Amino acid sequence: MNITIDNPASAPRPLGPYSQVARVELDGGGALLYLSGQIAEGDGVAAQSRGIFETLSALLKAHGATLHDVINIRTFMTDLGDLPEYAAVRARFLTATPPTSTTVEVPRLFRPEALIEIDVVAAVTAA
Repeated sequence: MNITIDNPASAPRPLGPYSQVARVELDGGGALLYLSGQIAEGDGVAAQSRGIFETLSALLKAHGATLHDVINIRTFMTDLGDLPEYAAVRARFLTATPPTSTTVEVPRLFRPEALIEIDVVAAVTAA
């Protein structure tokens, strides 16, 4: 098994000392991409969600994938009352068959201004 840990130059830099993408090459071709949780600046959950999905898109693109390749999404929110706003943004970005999903409310995220954090797993088919 070949694993590559990456911070693509074409995507926003991570906010801390961590890697944003772990690419696991699969026997027979293809790969799984594990993306670290992302947060974004912005006033409100909708603005932060848009920023997060834009960052996720850039990270996936650097590895030959798109949001259509996402097979799992995990969302951490500081207030599930904001779920309708998040769901509306998510629906604009995830337009393919919905991935498996987990959404949970947490008391806080690692940055006090962050209202939402999202991580994803994507499956890339062999070229």
